[in-house]
Amino acid sequence: MTDCYITSTGSYLPGETVDNENMSRYIGRVPGEARVKGRILSANGIQSRHYALDEKQNVTHSLYELAAQAVKNCLAQERDSLEVDYLSAGTTHAPYLAPGISSLLHDQLGKDGVLSHSVEINSNSGICSSGAQAIVNAARAVKSGEARAAVCVGAEQASAGLRSKAFRTVYDIPAILRDVKSSKWFMSVFLRFMLSDGAGALLIEPQPREAGLSLKINWTYSRSFANQAPLCMHINSDTMILSQDIKILAKYMAPLSKEAVEGALCTHGETLDSYDMVLPHMSSYYFEPSVKKILAELSPNREVPYWTNLRTAGNTGAASIYIMLDEYLRNKSVKPGDRLLLFVPESGQFNYVLVSLTVVSGRDK
Repeated sequence: MTDCYITSTGSYLPGETVDNENMSRYIGRVPGEARVKGRILSANGIQSRHYALDEKQNVTHSLYELAAQAVKNCLAQERDSLEVDYLSAGTTHAPYLAPGISSLLHDQLGKDGVLSHSVEINSNSGICSSGAQAIVNAARAVKSGEARAAVCVGAEQASAGLRSKAFRTVYDIPAILRDVKSSKWFMSVFLRFMLSDGAGALLIEPQPREAGLSLKINWTYSRSFANQAPLCMHINSDTMILSQDIKILAKYMAPLSKEAVEGALCTHGETLDSYDMVLPHMSSYYFEPSVKKILAELSPNREVPYWTNLRTAGNTGAASIYIMLDEYLRNKSVKPGDRLLLFVPESGQFNYVLVSLTVVSGRDK
C-alpha cells in the first residue's frame, strides 16, 4: 500500500446566490407551506443557497453538468488528464436510476474534453454519505496502486424535484390537523427549505503536488448502523417522493454520530485532541448543539474547533463535504502539519463516513 494525497479541490454552485426571501422566485410555492416555512428556516439557519433553476423553474444545468463543472474547476491547473484512470462519484437523486452517475458523468466529461479516454468508474448511491464514500473508494484505488490518479465527485440537483411544478407530496389532512410535524406532508415539504444544488470534486494522487500544499489522506472510516436504527429518510422509486421522519432523526442521529466518531478514532489509535479542525456536514444548524457536545466530550483536553459553510452555501447533501473543504482551503489559513477531520453523517438509515487529513507541502514527500 502506498500513500495518497488530495492534490486539488474544486466546487461549483450554480446561478446567483438565493436568500430566504427570494426562494419562491425559483422553486415556487406549494399549498399550505407558508404556515411552516418560517419555523423551518429559523431552525435550519440557512441564509442563502444556489439552484440550477431560472426564475421560471426551468432547469439550467443537469446533474452531470454540475458535476463536470466541479471537475473542471478541480483540474483547472495545467494537468495531463491521462493521469486520471479512476472516476468515483456519488449523489442522492440522479435523473436516471441506471446507469450509475459515474458512467453518465464520464460521458459528460468526454464531451467537455476533460476525460476523453477510458477510465475505471465507481458509482455510489445513497444520500449525504454517497459523495463521501466516493472519496473512500477513490483513496483505496490509489493507495492500492491500481489507479495512478483518481477524481472523486459529489453532486446534487435537489431543486429539480423540489420546484413546485414538479414537487409531489401526500396531503394527509387528518395528520396535518392533529400534529403537523408527524404528517407525511410535513416530512416532504420541510425538505424544500433545506436542500439546494451544487457539486464538488477532489483529485487524489500517490504523491503530493510539487508546489503548494496537499492533503495526505491518513485514513478513512465508513460505517452503517442500519442494524441498530430504523429507516429515516428515503426516496420511493414509484412516486419519487423524498421524505424524512424527523422523530427518528432526533432520536438516533446524535448518539450514533458520537459512536461513529469514537469508533473511527479508536480504530486508528487516535484522540480528537490531535486535530486542528473538524469539518462536519450538518443538514441544519438544529444539530449544531449536538456537534459541539460530541466534540467537547471526545476532546476533553482542549476545545477542538469546527467549521461549516452551511449558512451561506446551503445543504447540498452528497456534495456538501467537497464544497466545504474547497472553500475552507481557499479562504482559511492552513499550514503543513495541520490535521483536519471530515465527518459526514447520513440520516437515510444512519451511515457515517470520516476522513482524516494532514496538510503537507511538496517538499515533505
